[in-house]
Amino acid sequence: MRSLRLAVYLFLLCGVMSAQKPWPVRAVIVTTFEIGNDTGDAPGEFQLWVEREHLDEVVAFPGGTHPLRSNADHTVLGMVSGTTLVNATASMMALGLDPRFDLTHAYFLINGIAGIDPEVGSIGSAAWASYVVGDVAREIDRADMPAEWPYGWFPVGAHAPDPPTVPAAPWTRTNLYILNPKLAQWAFLQTRSLKLVDDPAVAAFRAEYKGFAEAQKPPFVLMGDTFASDYYWHGAVMTQFARDWVRLYTAGKGRFATTEMEDSGFMGALERLAAMQRVDPQRVMVLRSGSNYSEPRPGHTAVESVTAPYIGTRVALESAWLCGSTVLHQILADWDVTRSKIPGD
Repeated sequence: MRSLRLAVYLFLLCGVMSAQKPWPVRAVIVTTFEIGNDTGDAPGEFQLWVEREHLDEVVAFPGGTHPLRSNADHTVLGMVSGTTLVNATASMMALGLDPRFDLTHAYFLINGIAGIDPEVGSIGSAAWASYVVGDVAREIDRADMPAEWPYGWFPVGAHAPDPPTVPAAPWTRTNLYILNPKLAQWAFLQTRSLKLVDDPAVAAFRAEYKGFAEAQKPPFVLMGDTFASDYYWHGAVMTQFARDWVRLYTAGKGRFATTEMEDSGFMGALERLAAMQRVDPQRVMVLRSGSNYSEPRPGHTAVESVTAPYIGTRVALESAWLCGSTVLHQILADWDVTRSKIPGD
């Protein structure tokens, strides 16, 4: 009898959901983790968005790792995907296929903290990406690789690191996702003059990066691309690998700026959802802010650096929200135009 009642309940619930008009979502804020509660405690990537953008309504999300949040008129959604590529991919697919939401005109802002290349930016700096690059690769341990190799990672189909071009193979396409360059440039122009939050302790830490002029600067906004990997890698050798990898897969057009563990998963899911006409891939933006550097300070070891707490988490979270919200506010304020015409076109 209990199973019969459950079956009836699920049948009625499905009927209600199918009869309900989908929410006409205008913006989706995509974050990867929250430390504790969504409000009122130490913030992760989600909390500033929830508190400052009034995402007050909690929305059940059985296909995800964390409940969604919505504003009062159901035009803005916020998601915590869970970290790593598998969670990012699965959560984005679950969101995109959820019949409660009409995402066909929604702008997606993938927004979070990351490691930042000290040759390109500083802790607290925020980078708008034109390219997302993935980590499908071959790997040989340093103990086994030829002495002349700079590192043990190289493309599938290649015979050594950093070949002149990407070898022709059907799976290599998953390593490159091209964002709408006009929208990315427009977002950068809206935010490049913003004064980002800084902190004296972070400034003192930045000053120790002798020989890295960009790393010593106060937080700023830049254009720079992101490398997604399930490896939580760190160090000078691996940072050079990331520079080479992004340059290789973008045919020299991209510049490595940030390292994280989700964005190629998000982009892979969005690519498939676009093919199903569930989302518009031209409306996707990726903004990552530096909470730490991808290699240690001169005179310090990679092991010490990778295991140390992030000194820049709070300033990075503030930069991510300030730059991201500035862009979304402009899109939403001009919805009569931006619903049909993407900024920058």
